[in-house]
Amino acid sequence: MQYTISGTVMQTVSVDLAPNETVYSQTNCMCWMNDAVEMTTHTGGGFFAGLARSLGGGSFFITDFTARGYGHVAFAPRFPGTIMPVPLAAGQSLVCRKETFLFAEKSVTLEIAWQKRLGAGFFGGEGFILQKVSGPGTVFLDLSGEVVERDLAPGERLLVHAGHVGVMDPTIGFDIQMVRGFRNILFGGEGLFLATLTGPGHVALQSMPIINLAEEIGRYLPGRTEAAAPGNLGEAAAAAVGGVLGGLFGGSDNNNT
Repeated sequence: MQYTISGTVMQTVSVDLAPNETVYSQTNCMCWMNDAVEMTTHTGGGFFAGLARSLGGGSFFITDFTARGYGHVAFAPRFPGTIMPVPLAAGQSLVCRKETFLFAEKSVTLEIAWQKRLGAGFFGGEGFILQKVSGPGTVFLDLSGEVVERDLAPGERLLVHAGHVGVMDPTIGFDIQMVRGFRNILFGGEGLFLATLTGPGHVALQSMPIINLAEEIGRYLPGRTEAAAPGNLGEAAAAAVGGVLGGLFGGSDNNNT
């Protein structure tokens, strides 16, 4: 398999397949392919495998793309961002946000990754179940916006708005921590909780969570009431409550004027 990533903020990745090579993706990712590629959609292991994958934020069905000659197929994410190709050795795994998996070689397994701490999954805003990809093979991940990568030493802690967490090693400890300070909670716009990442391990952070993009687009939808002028205490209180609720579900308050 050979691949080429094209573009900047709206990237595509095209793959050249040798005869009988197969890659697979979740549904609604393929852009184009030549007529040597055969597409087969299935549950990826039966009803319960599809159900478990959908609970992890993926699609119930997956699609195999198999070359019957010399095949060519291209994929693209649904939001602006960065495509990361990650070669995985046998037994090597990564824990991903539910939106990040784009496609992979057939030898790569995609499964759910349960959080060890219930509070971290619920209050972290990313759901109790994340996804885990395991090698051998190359997986292509889609992170929203630009990517910043960090290596955390043993015991080193990084506090992150949960929506900015993209991909991490399984050795990274994931927990939540309440934001300190009453005014920070009400008026800081970061919500109630921050994700706590504890090393050792590697983590890739994303600059533009999808929820932030959705909030910004929502400001311009028809029927949306205009924000009051700065200084309106009623609007300020409503915005503060919105920031708290947004923190519970992984969003942030980006409606400052």
